[in-house]
Amino acid sequence: MRRFLFSVIGIVIVLLVGFFFYKFYFVFGRGVKAGELNYFVEKGYVFKTYEGRLIQTGYRSKQPGALQSNEFQFSVTDEKVAQQLMNSSGKFVQLHYKEYLGAVPWRGFSNFIVDSVISVENPVY
Repeated sequence: MRRFLFSVIGIVIVLLVGFFFYKFYFVFGRGVKAGELNYFVEKGYVFKTYEGRLIQTGYRSKQPGALQSNEFQFSVTDEKVAQQLMNSSGKFVQLHYKEYLGAVPWRGFSNFIVDSVISVENPVY
């Protein structure tokens, strides 16, 4: 009976660990987003994370003739990328990101983690 109980507990622990890694560490998708960097900050009480918002323009809204801006909220884990974005506020940037199925506190508040900056340009008005 004891052996059966240890086997069941072992299987449950392995399944829970597997689910945790699938949910929080499996890269669901990769891509590139471009837009104007609205803000970029370091925040947090226990885990200091970098959070940012990219404004993408030019999407059609549900009302005819109106334009709607689309926000892309993201987190950054790499210090080098964070410093590059700190100096790029208000500029047009292209960002490469990874999408995860869930967010963990030490990685940031978003499921989207920016891992590199492709380009930084001054906006054209």
